[in-house]
Amino acid sequence: MFARKVRVEYRQGELLQPCPLKWLDSFSMRNFTNATVFDDTLPVADGIMEIGTHVPLDQLRDAMEDWFHRKSYLPKDGTLVLTQN
Repeated sequence: MFARKVRVEYRQGELLQPCPLKWLDSFSMRNFTNATVFDDTLPVADGIMEIGTHVPLDQLRDAMEDWFHRKSYLPKDGTLVLTQN
């Protein structure tokens, strides 16, 4: 089910840092009830998620970025970078 490993980092200015597990967990728990396309996401550690084969990376990045902005985890100029390992 969680066949892909994804690195989730945020960029603020020149710095690229792993997203804290707390952020990833917040997104995943919220989406278990609101967005079924993201049900197959499992936060593993800071900056690391395992996801299912049917989870579209571009939509995942956009949804996570939106959620992190709304939760004030990311500043307005902050962006996410997702990389499949």
